Amino acid sequence: MNRNAGNPPIGSRTFSAAMLLAAGLLLAGCTSVLPNRARMEQTRFDRELVELPVRVIGNLMVVESAAGRDAPLHFLLDTGASTTMVSSELSQRLGLDDDYPAGTPQVVTRSPDGRTSLLQSTRLRRLELGDVAFDDVPALIYDFSELSSHLGVRIDGLLGFPLFSQTLLTLDYPHSRVVIAPNDGESALPPSGGGTVDFNNDQRVPIIPIRIGDRSIVALIDSGSDAVISLNPVGLELDYLVLPRMAGPVATVTGPRDQMLGRLDGLVQLAGHNLENPIIETTEDLSAIGGAALRNFSITFDQLRNQATFVRENTAPIRFEPQRSTGLAFNRTPAYWRVAAVIPGSPAASAGVAAGELVTRIDDEPVSAWNVDRFEQRLRTGRDIAFTFLIGRVEQARTISVYELVP
Repeated sequence: MNRNAGNPPIGSRTFSAAMLLAAGLLLAGCTSVLPNRARMEQTRFDRELVELPVRVIGNLMVVESAAGRDAPLHFLLDTGASTTMVSSELSQRLGLDDDYPAGTPQVVTRSPDGRTSLLQSTRLRRLELGDVAFDDVPALIYDFSELSSHLGVRIDGLLGFPLFSQTLLTLDYPHSRVVIAPNDGESALPPSGGGTVDFNNDQRVPIIPIRIGDRSIVALIDSGSDAVISLNPVGLELDYLVLPRMAGPVATVTGPRDQMLGRLDGLVQLAGHNLENPIIETTEDLSAIGGAALRNFSITFDQLRNQATFVRENTAPIRFEPQRSTGLAFNRTPAYWRVAAVIPGSPAASAGVAAGELVTRIDDEPVSAWNVDRFEQRLRTGRDIAFTFLIGRVEQARTISVYELVP
C-alpha cells in the first residue's frame, strides 16, 4: 500500500484528494486479509465509558491519545478500513517480541486501475486510547509522513473498524468526540431520536442499505472519506442537477486517479434521514457515505448486533453547499505547494497556471500558515485568492477567481 504519488493533492476538494490513503484498504476497491492468527485481540476498559476529544479536520476524525512522557499520538478513525495501520516508528515501539516472522506474506492492496502494492503486517502488544486498551492488535505498517504534512498534524496510525469489535463505538461529530463503551451484548443502543439500520460486516467494515429515489443500494459507512457520497452509477438511472465533471486528481493506494463530481436531483435516504440533492463522486467501486454526510450525525456502531444508529437533532433534510474551487489541486509541503493539476476551463487554467508550478504564499502569507481547514474556509467565502508562484528564482503574484465547480 505504499503510495508513491507524492503528497495527496488538495484544492478542488481538499480531503477527497487525500482520500485517507484510499480509506484504508477498501475505499480504492482493494480488500485484504491478514494471515491466520491463533491469538485474538482483547479490549480492556479502566472505566465503563471512555470519552475522547477529536479534531475534525475537513470531514475526518483525528483522535489524540496520551503517550506517557512522550508526545501525544494522533490516529485517524476510519470505519471504511478493514484493518488498523501504524507507522514504522509506532510499530517498533508497540510491536510484540514474537512479531510476524520475516517470511510472513505481505498484504496485497489493489487500486482501481489494477496496480498493486504490498504492506508488511505486524502485531501490537497494547494500543491505548484514553482509558481503553486494545491488546494483541494485528496491524499493517504504513508511512504516514506525507499525509501528516498534508493534514498539518503528525499521524501515527489509522484505526480500522475491526479494532472496535468488542465495543459500542460512537462517532459524535456535532460534539467533536468519540465515545467507547464495553459491549456485553446486553447494552442498548442510544434510545430515542435515532434511526437504526442493520449492516453487513462480512468484509469487516459496515455496509448498509440506502435509498436513491425508489431504488435501494448498499453503501459503506466510511469515516475515512471526506466526500458526501461516492456513488457507483452502474445499473442506476440517475437524475442530475449537475452532471459529473472533472474535479482534479484524487489519491488512491497506489497513485492518483481523476475525480468526477456532480450533484444529484432528488433525495438520498440514510437511516431514515434525507440528504437533499447531494454532491456525489462517481466511482467504479463500492458506493460509500463519506464524512461530509456523516458529520451531521452522532453514529453508534454495535458489532455484536451488526447495527448502526444515526442520531441527529434536526430532522430537516440535509443540504450541501456548492463545491467551490480555483481549479487548482496541490501537493502540499511546509515550504511550498506544488500544482498537481489544473482543471480545464477553470479560472486557474485561464490564468495560465501549469502543473508543476510552485506556490510559496497565499494572500501574502507563507503556505505554512495555511492549514487544510483554513484554505477550505477561504474557498467557501472568498471571491478570489492571491497566490504567489515561484518562477525560477523570481516570485510572481497572480490573483485567481473562485468559482462553483459544482453549483
